[in-house]
Amino acid sequence: MTRPAAAYELAQVNIARLKAPLDSPQLKDFVDALDPVNAVADAADGFVWRLQSDSGDATDIAVFGDDWLIINMSVWRDTNALTAFMYQGQHRELLARRREWFERIQEAMATLWWVPAGHRPTVAEAEERLLHLRAHGATPYAFTLRTPFPPGEAFPAAGETRALLDVECPV
Repeated sequence: MTRPAAAYELAQVNIARLKAPLDSPQLKDFVDALDPVNAVADAADGFVWRLQSDSGDATDIAVFGDDWLIINMSVWRDTNALTAFMYQGQHRELLARRREWFERIQEAMATLWWVPAGHRPTVAEAEERLLHLRAHGATPYAFTLRTPFPPGEAFPAAGETRALLDVECPV
């Protein structure tokens, strides 16, 4: 029996501030793991899409206008598929070592939101969702794995969060 097509898919973004340049010895293990971990993600059950440039990853895609920030953004079938990938294998090992490579930031650097099936979010959309989470906490518009919301009511009126984009982003 085939699974019915879902009306929504789960978008996720996480942003990190580098402790050193990507080509530094300090980040070698992280950089060397990008292609293998991305390959595992691409083949994971429930994976739909990930942001990438011509380099095959997203480390050279600008976010919040800060050269020391890197972005990871993807779309998954649901929260179960995302968490199954996140907390197993090599990705889990890299999560355990993240403090070696990335600064500890007090404010939210990751968020989730539902998108219509087939929609591929932009970096600007991800920035807006993250700013919304920082300003309002978890809501159906932008939430975390600890405070998930079901799809369906996550689409505010046009321009409702537009003012957040004008807020200075101190990351």
